[in-house]
Amino acid sequence: MPFSFTFEQKQSALWLVLGLALLVLLVLLGPVMTPFIAAAILAYALNPGVDLIASLRLGKFRVPRSLAVVLMMLLLLAAILALVLIVLPVLQTEIPMLRDQIPTFLTRLNNTLAPPLAELGIHVRLDGAGIKTLLTQQLSTSGDEIWRAMLASAKVGGIAVLGWLATLLLIPMVLFYLLLDWHPFLKKLEHMVPRRWAARTVAMAQEVDGLLAQYLRGQLLVMLILAAYYSVALTIAGFDVALPVGIVTGLLVFIPYLGFGIGLVLALIAAALQFTGLHGLVAVAIIYSIGQVLEGFFLTPRLVGERIGLHPLVVIFALLAFGQLFGFVGVLLALPASAILSVAFKHLRLHYLNSSFYNAQTNSPNNPNSHV
Repeated sequence: MPFSFTFEQKQSALWLVLGLALLVLLVLLGPVMTPFIAAAILAYALNPGVDLIASLRLGKFRVPRSLAVVLMMLLLLAAILALVLIVLPVLQTEIPMLRDQIPTFLTRLNNTLAPPLAELGIHVRLDGAGIKTLLTQQLSTSGDEIWRAMLASAKVGGIAVLGWLATLLLIPMVLFYLLLDWHPFLKKLEHMVPRRWAARTVAMAQEVDGLLAQYLRGQLLVMLILAAYYSVALTIAGFDVALPVGIVTGLLVFIPYLGFGIGLVLALIAAALQFTGLHGLVAVAIIYSIGQVLEGFFLTPRLVGERIGLHPLVVIFALLAFGQLFGFVGVLLALPASAILSVAFKHLRLHYLNSSFYNAQTNSPNNPNSHV
């Protein structure tokens, strides 16, 4: 007899196909979705603050939510500006020193490398005059190719800069409207869930929300501990810019690789400018290596992983796996996504343990629990 579908099964299949089509569309629109995803993440983090401000009363009047949103966004802007003001003095101090130290550094490099290279038959001067002569010769022989490459690079770079500027302009606009209509937006999402799954979906969403709150608190604690560690360690090593470099490295650690890389580059530049020997560079290598081990194997697995109920090995695997699958964005979202997946896995496991597939017993004679 031919297999026939009920009307309810046909409707379920239709909505499933539409849902998959929407998911594929979102993946295809990935570059366009960047400001919306960034704004949604910021809105989730800032919404408790907006709710707190909106609950305050000025006499008989409650603070309007629109004003609370503006105040919260201004606080976010102030925090970003404070971080910039921490970095700028370091750059203003190091860049002139770097410009003044470059000739001395090149002379030292020439005295160290030129004799061994001369023994190999390579006669080149690595000081300022030698590099200037080398660049002049290269520019005179391949000037047209260099200019064409520079123009092509400028064209691609200009398009990229315009894209980043558009993203930066869109994020605050999207963030404002998301924060303003956060609760109605969540209500609409809740009403889109089929009624038979609504209660369970809301319960899972609340559980995920609790885990993500624990994640944010754990990540903030990691940032503060690392900021204190790098500041103290660089101070003990004798760095003049220990406090701003340490604070920047610690606070930017939530951006995997990039935050650590910025702090490491600033520390290396400071070491090259402040110390004449190699002990400054060695000190930076030791301090930042210990910091990476401390963060990757102790602080993040313990303070972040345990708070969201993940084993340290699961945290390390999640960082590697999401980084391999989705690159930099995957590393950034690895732990929050793992928290969400852990909730889904827990409910899936309970459903599996309560299913007839798991609890069914065979009637084999060798099975002591079988029934004849």
